[in-house]
Amino acid sequence: MRLAVAPPSSSSETPRMQYAATPPLTADLVVIGGGIVGAATAFYARRAGLRTVLLESRPRLCTLTTPASTGAFRAQFDNPEETRLVLESIAAYSSFADHLELLGADSGYLERGYLWLTTTLEGAARQRELVERQRGWGLADVELLSGDEARRRFPYLAPEVVSARFRAGDGFLEPRQITMAFATASLATICLDTPATGFCLAGDRVIGVKTARGNVSCGNVIVAAGPFSGVVAEWAGLDLRLQPRVRQRLIMPRVAEVPADAPMTIDEDTGAHWRPALAGAYLLYTDHETLVGPPLWDVPTSASYAFELLDPTSRHAVARVAPFWRQVWERNDAPYLLAAGQYTYTGDHRPLLGPSPVPGLAVNTGYSGHGVMGAAGGSRLAIDAMLGRVGDNPFRVDRQMVERSFDVI
Repeated sequence: MRLAVAPPSSSSETPRMQYAATPPLTADLVVIGGGIVGAATAFYARRAGLRTVLLESRPRLCTLTTPASTGAFRAQFDNPEETRLVLESIAAYSSFADHLELLGADSGYLERGYLWLTTTLEGAARQRELVERQRGWGLADVELLSGDEARRRFPYLAPEVVSARFRAGDGFLEPRQITMAFATASLATICLDTPATGFCLAGDRVIGVKTARGNVSCGNVIVAAGPFSGVVAEWAGLDLRLQPRVRQRLIMPRVAEVPADAPMTIDEDTGAHWRPALAGAYLLYTDHETLVGPPLWDVPTSASYAFELLDPTSRHAVARVAPFWRQVWERNDAPYLLAAGQYTYTGDHRPLLGPSPVPGLAVNTGYSGHGVMGAAGGSRLAIDAMLGRVGDNPFRVDRQMVERSFDVI
C-alpha cells in the first residue's frame, strides 16, 4: 500500500498526521518522545503491526534536540556494529519515499562526502589503520589520500594537510523533513502538549503511561526522549546512566568563500568541522571538556564557541586546514547565530536499543550525537528486539559497558 500526501489544507497540521487532543485509553505501544528517533520508532512499530501512541511534551514535534543537529550522515565509524546500523539508515534515507510508502517524502539526502584531515604523521598512521579496518568490514569505497591528492581534489585545503580519508557516499540530510515524514507514515496517534508523568505498574511490569490528559494502557512502552530518557526510565527504577552534554552549532547563512559543493570537512586533529549549508556553512567542534549535566528544555549557547571556531589563533580554528576561513574572520561581516542541543552519551558512546530489564519497558536512546544518522536502523532494531525478533543485539541495554574516549565528532 502507498499512502499519498494530501495537499495542504487551511490547517497548519501536516497532511495525514493523526493528531489527538487526548490520548486513547489503550494501545499496543506508547512511544515517549517526538524527535526523529521517536517518530522513526512509531513508523517501524506500524510496520510491525502495532497500534501506537506517540507522546510529545512540547507543542510541536521535532523542536528540541533534532533541529540542533548538523543534518549529516557517515558510514565511517571505528567499529563494524555502528557501521552496519548507519548503513541501514542510509539505505532508507536514499529511497525515502519508497521506504516509507509515502509519496513525496523527502529526506534531503545528498551525497557530498565526509573528508577527514590530519596535519601530523601520527594522524596519517591512524587514518591508514582505520581505513584498513573499515575495508575489512565491507566499506570498500573509503579512500585514503595523500595531502597532495587531497589538495588536487579539494583546492581550499591548507598545505599543512598530510593525509585524508574520504567517502563520497556520505553526505547531508534534512532532519525536520525526516521526522515529519516518519510521523506521517507511522499512522500513530500523536498527542502534542502531552508530557508523560509516570508509568502504570502491575508488580514490576510497565502496563501503561500516565499523562496529564489521561492514562494509556499498553503492552509495551519505548522511551525515545533523547536527553530526558534517563529521567523517564527512572520512573520505573531503571538507571540508564546517560550523560547529557551540551553541544553547539555555529550557523553562518551567508559566506561567499564556502565552496557550495564541498564535503563535510573535518580537522581530525582538533575535531573542528564544517559543511556547506544555506549560502554559507554550519560549523562545529566537540568540546570534550563540557561537563555532564541535567537534561534541559532550553539549551544555552555561548559566544566564545563562535570565537573558538573562527579566530585563526584558537586551538579549534577551522582556518587550520581551510585557510579561507581566516579571510572570513578578518572581514568580520558575515552574519551568524548559534544553536544548541544535548548529545545523550552512553559509557561506550553506542545507543541503547530494545527491551530493558524492566518488563514492558524498552528504550531507543543514547546515540551519543549520531541520532539523526542512526534513527532508521536503530529504530527498526529497537522494535524488532522488543518483539523478540533479534538474536544477537550489540546495543542491548544490559550489555557490558566498556568506557570509551570521545570520537572526533
